[in-house]
Amino acid sequence: MNNLQANQERSSLHGQWSSRMTFILAVTGSAIGLGNIWKFPYIAGDNGGGAFVLIYLICIFIIGFPIMVSEIMIGRKGRRNPITSMKILGQEEQGKANWKWVGMIGLSAGFIILSYYSVIAGWTLHYFKMSIFGELSNLDNESAQAIFGQLTDSAVTQLIYHTAFMAITVAIIAKGIKDGLERAVKLMMPGLLFILIILLFYSVFQGDFMAGVNFLLVPDFSKITSQSVLAAMGQAFFTLSLGMGCIVMYGAYLPKNESIIGTTTTIIFCDTLIALLAGLVIFPIVFQFGLKPTDGPGLIFLTLPLAFNEITGGYVFSGLFFILLAFAAITSALSLLEPSVAWMIENKNYTRGKSALIIGALIWLLGFLSIFSFNILSEFTFWKGTLFDNFDYLASNILLPVSGLLFTIFAGWIMKTENSTDELSDVSRYVYNLWRFGARYIAPVGVILVFLNAIGLI
Repeated sequence: MNNLQANQERSSLHGQWSSRMTFILAVTGSAIGLGNIWKFPYIAGDNGGGAFVLIYLICIFIIGFPIMVSEIMIGRKGRRNPITSMKILGQEEQGKANWKWVGMIGLSAGFIILSYYSVIAGWTLHYFKMSIFGELSNLDNESAQAIFGQLTDSAVTQLIYHTAFMAITVAIIAKGIKDGLERAVKLMMPGLLFILIILLFYSVFQGDFMAGVNFLLVPDFSKITSQSVLAAMGQAFFTLSLGMGCIVMYGAYLPKNESIIGTTTTIIFCDTLIALLAGLVIFPIVFQFGLKPTDGPGLIFLTLPLAFNEITGGYVFSGLFFILLAFAAITSALSLLEPSVAWMIENKNYTRGKSALIIGALIWLLGFLSIFSFNILSEFTFWKGTLFDNFDYLASNILLPVSGLLFTIFAGWIMKTENSTDELSDVSRYVYNLWRFGARYIAPVGVILVFLNAIGLI
């Protein structure tokens, strides 16, 4: 039996997405996380607004698009967790099982990221609770700083919300593809969009909407520098959850008859649209009250609570905003947890519930180190700073670019032409050649530049 026949007969052990739309919702949910909500609008506004958005769109199609197609292709062809898929395909395509280490790098990155991502996501649950109980009323800059300081100084409070967030994530993953992942994204993604639209109307009528539009969308090419271009390239890579094994894993559940190119195009469109909508929600409110749009993460937990506090009934919209963030965080966390759980099911023969509980518990425990980084271990620093800083640097700046680069090299250079054309059989030869050229030459160079910039060499 040749490789093509083996690929056609191989099926996922965990089931498949019930529809193309479910897959799009799941992958878009994976891509739209906490960083996507605040980071893209802020970087865009600070680097020339519409000029940056234009460069970003170019970068996302010449870097993000070929890599995402490559990862989905590897997942659907392998039909297993990222480690096992790369091992199987490495043996089929090149006679080498060592490609499994690429999957291991990606899976490890996702494991580490979820350990501290859950802590930050827990903050959104805490702020949601405070919003609906009126605990963010009568704020000034000093009290906003004090509330945030009390949260980060309290290991117990952070542990409570970190535990709650991980429990929700584990419970959903434990239910499987259709009853867990599918139900969650079908509920949360439309809910996220609905809340975003409500907040957009709020921003139009209560904020300085044109100032927000000018900041985010009006081109200012004088602000474009080589660093701006590198920032656009980095955002194009990181915004799509590439290199984490998430897309490979979700691709393993994609039915054979669905178009990889078509779904990738739709996912990128949805991801970019929601990032822009988030910016049009946040910045008009910020400008209306003379606050700074350059506060980074503080924009979410310090600046916006002050802005919502200025308006009658603002606690309602503050609550909506933080539940929006929680939804975005959960859909991303699901994609980070699933590859490790799938690996345990396939390699240890445990039930899905047991696997989710074990992996979730290990990630939960690792999260303690990030929690302590803000309080009892805040003075313990090395390399890039606190333990939290080091986890973030290791995963985001080293593991993700390396695994994303190697996934793309494998799809573009190692996979036999007949196998990659079979996976992309629904598109013309011209479109296939465009993807292959991007995956072989343009995307790898882009990722290498992102990597060198991230580690400070350029």
